[in-house]
Amino acid sequence: MNSLQAENRKSLMLFSGRAYPELADEIGAHLGLQPTPTAAYDFANGEIFVRFEESVRGSDAFVVQSMTTPINQWLVEALIMVDALKRGSAKRITVVLPFFPYARQDKKHRGREPISARLVADMFKTAGADRILTVDLHTAQISGFFDGPVDHLFALSILADYVKRTYEGRQFAVVAPDSGRVRVAERWTDELGGCPLAFIHKTRDPLIPNQVVANRVVGEVEGRTCVLVDDMIDTGGTICKAADALFDAGAGDVIVAATHGVLSDPATERLKNSRISEVVLTNTLPVPPEKKLDKLTLLSIAPLIARAISEVFSDGSVTSLFGGVS
Repeated sequence: MNSLQAENRKSLMLFSGRAYPELADEIGAHLGLQPTPTAAYDFANGEIFVRFEESVRGSDAFVVQSMTTPINQWLVEALIMVDALKRGSAKRITVVLPFFPYARQDKKHRGREPISARLVADMFKTAGADRILTVDLHTAQISGFFDGPVDHLFALSILADYVKRTYEGRQFAVVAPDSGRVRVAERWTDELGGCPLAFIHKTRDPLIPNQVVANRVVGEVEGRTCVLVDDMIDTGGTICKAADALFDAGAGDVIVAATHGVLSDPATERLKNSRISEVVLTNTLPVPPEKKLDKLTLLSIAPLIARAISEVFSDGSVTSLFGGVS
């Protein structure tokens, strides 16, 4: 190999923000490498400094940052990391966002409102990101906000495989917590052998965030183990009220499966005191010890993300991870 060939040979480098380094370490273990040593700290006024302690020139760089609380701090840190990689002459920069920030602000409901999810995508592009890799976007349209490739991963198979193994022999009904989740719920019914599909018709007050006014079950759930599926659990109000509506409609049991455990207060208390028998989440976001319930099960998203990174690095097909479904 001559010097020019050696210079052009790709090298995969993994970088971790400070939000959730344990997930980056786990992803790295599946890839057989460790995150690149990074110096990162906050100045007295809250400004963030980042410097990578190894050369990144010519690398295929993957920046892993989980957008947990305080979300704005970690968003800015990820943007600064991308800028540092760009100025360090990384060949390609992929931002790995297991949980895409501001995803619920994907459209204008009323006048004078922002589309914050689009702004986040624009900021990453301006910083120098070439590609975004994320898991279970709140709405698929967000993938069109970024001016470049977006690899949209799905945790469905991870969650559904666990439910099938754990509750083998049960008669299931898959339940969407609102009409917007019906398409996702339909995929769940296929995974669980064509079981019935139901959804919760809910009414919200647009002036009061995180609060549902009324619930009504549409579909047959009587006597069945209802698998209530969603992309995230934030304060837990929607999920717990949906579970109450299902029990009122005659459900035999209710389990919850969601990708992102935001778990803002008072989610833990609500879930603990609910009649839900189990809450199954992935670890796209860290769950601190004080929020881990006996009925909470965490499944690792790291193997899926590592496989996707490997496909991106080798210019393979990320879509192939889902049997061609995107």
